[in-house]
Amino acid sequence: MPTAREALLDAARSALSRQPWTSVRMVDVAARAGVSRQTLYNEFGSKDGLARALIRRAADDYLAGVDRTLGADRRRGAGPAALARWTVGAARADTLVRALLTGVWGERLPVPAASPSGREAAGTALPTPGELLTLVRDRAVAALEDTSAEGTAVLELHCEMALRLALSYTLVPAEPASQAEEPDSCRPITPMMTSEMETSLSVDTTSPRKTIP
Repeated sequence: MPTAREALLDAARSALSRQPWTSVRMVDVAARAGVSRQTLYNEFGSKDGLARALIRRAADDYLAGVDRTLGADRRRGAGPAALARWTVGAARADTLVRALLTGVWGERLPVPAASPSGREAAGTALPTPGELLTLVRDRAVAALEDTSAEGTAVLELHCEMALRLALSYTLVPAEPASQAEEPDSCRPITPMMTSEMETSLSVDTTSPRKTIP
């Protein structure tokens, strides 16, 4: 059974999927979660505190997916290409993840205060896109370096290239104009992207010689 905090975050995320954050009311979030409004304020302090916690959870869920993609034992990763595909899928499925990765916050999304304090700041530090990219790259290198024939510097470069390519596809999807009205979350990762990643960004763990694409 979810805690009151998780129930409130679920309720806030559900509300955000239906309406802009500016229209989301705290009283409605509390009612949907089945708790009092005072409980909501006790947990998050304010609507901005709720927004920060919601975005922080999106970041944590994305990072958990990164770890799963790279391999549960942290030694046998799936490679930069798999990481890039996961990143595109996660960004298209969750507008908050996309905003965290790209720094592009639409009018429908919450934009929390830059310098929160007190309860609103507790445990909800939000990374910039650059900080998040670096964090994911470093996790990928840590997971892959034991099985990769590449040196650490080259592996870092490959992982960062994969992530930057993923972000480019997130910002500018490669679908025909006829699909422009489809929600991002419904668009599949294109065969062109898959082919490009497989040929240019995959990590060879057996070959003693590597070249940078």
